[in-house]
Amino acid sequence: MNKKSRYLSLWLALTVVAAAQVQSQEKKKKLEDEHRTVAQVLDRSVSNADHEFTEAADAMPEDKFAFAPTNGEFKGVRNFGEQIKHVAAVNYIFGAAILGEKVPVDVGGENGPALLKTKSEIMGYLKDSFVYVHKAVQSINEKNLAQPIKSPFGEGKVTRLGLATSVCSHAFDHYGQMVEYLRMNGIIPPASR
Repeated sequence: MNKKSRYLSLWLALTVVAAAQVQSQEKKKKLEDEHRTVAQVLDRSVSNADHEFTEAADAMPEDKFAFAPTNGEFKGVRNFGEQIKHVAAVNYIFGAAILGEKVPVDVGGENGPALLKTKSEIMGYLKDSFVYVHKAVQSINEKNLAQPIKSPFGEGKVTRLGLATSVCSHAFDHYGQMVEYLRMNGIIPPASR
């Protein structure tokens, strides 16, 4: 075998080995994707809600955090900043119930702490609430997801699975309201850009 043939054979062997490694890694990733845990599935949903809600919250300028619509049937609605504090407070309430522990911060009922006024304070509270609710959701497993636990709102019994899905539905309910507030102020929500 001449030098050229040896190099060609070596190149071919390396190509086959590299292709086999890539194929093996793709197969491993596919198996991991097919065999997600309950916590991984729920956490992915919470991550989606966290991402959309937090970006929408951050899109509003600080001077508009006190905005609430006044034209039409909007008497008594929460302003933009209050929407965010409310979702954050409920995240903490749901998270504590899932973990079976006392709420770790002041939630001001379900309205959020009255002392939080600035965009920076409110956004920090929101982000911390999602960190906490991620921790809670990651504690859910096949054994505890459907076990009855006390409702954090005194409505009898609920399940961790039910609370985890409520985190997302609750955030997206208020996200829809926040999108209206953003658009009323001439701001295109980040998800629509």
